[in-house]
Amino acid sequence: MTVMSHLRVILQVSSRTLPWQRCWVPRLVPRRSCSLYTCTYRTRNRGLPPLWENLDLVPAGDRQSPINIRWRDSVYDPGLKPLTISYDPATCLHIWNNGYSFLVEFEDSTDKSVIEGGPLEHNYRLKQFHFHWGAIDAWGSEHTVDSKCYPAELHLVHWNAVKFESFEDAALEENGLAVIGVFLKLGKHHKELQKLVDTLPSIKHKDTLVKFGSFDPSCLMPTCPDYWTYSGSLTTPPLSESVTWIIKKQPVEVDRDQLEQFRTLLFTSEGEKEKRMVDNFRPLQPLMNRTVRSSFRHDYVLNIQVRPKPTASEVTP
Repeated sequence: MTVMSHLRVILQVSSRTLPWQRCWVPRLVPRRSCSLYTCTYRTRNRGLPPLWENLDLVPAGDRQSPINIRWRDSVYDPGLKPLTISYDPATCLHIWNNGYSFLVEFEDSTDKSVIEGGPLEHNYRLKQFHFHWGAIDAWGSEHTVDSKCYPAELHLVHWNAVKFESFEDAALEENGLAVIGVFLKLGKHHKELQKLVDTLPSIKHKDTLVKFGSFDPSCLMPTCPDYWTYSGSLTTPPLSESVTWIIKKQPVEVDRDQLEQFRTLLFTSEGEKEKRMVDNFRPLQPLMNRTVRSSFRHDYVLNIQVRPKPTASEVTP
């Protein structure tokens, strides 16, 4: 009993210093109420998504993703440019269930669908976009903002075709990828998203693929140009630290029925025991010594307006 007590203490201490550990050892840590994002958000996972089941879960470096973005700790960088997005709907190829999410892939042999500006030095070509979501609406996004979870998160994945010859090469090297993250929140019906939702029944099982043409993913972007950016990694194996993350500040609204359709997909192939595709996010990773930059001034901190300092005339009796 003494040995087990010591083990529990060690696990509790390590889970406070390494947020990712708490998510993968919940059965060894005594249950307790917790208001921290690393436990209220993550320990609701009852099991690992299939992608992670037989893998070493220890991060490979100190620039891992996703992270919790602390609004007041992010640094406004006036040198950050507006992000320019130019997508050609004709480059959209197909949609498929890869056993972890559903991906919409694009033809990327030329610069027909690219982003530029923002924190990027080169044009980056669009390769694919996909989503992460939870079993319920209380969680699902990979990144969080001031410990706030969103029910889903969109990732648009681009690669640096100036420095690299292929997406596969770019995905393994620094500054190889640029990923735009967009939070989804519950609200009004999203008309453009519905085209995707209507296709989901045809890719219910793992490894199913259908043609999906003429789609402009910029319709899934918020109107607000503001974003955070930081250097990070892929959130799926091999977890390469090759990503410049661009996280949009403003979420987009989708209705509950649309999000519920995401949860009808399966991790499993046809003929296998069905396993619902939910909670397909990676746990939060420590920020370490990185800086999160913002493209906007911090007029608000934790959603509370900062009062301007009184002028001389206002304090003069």
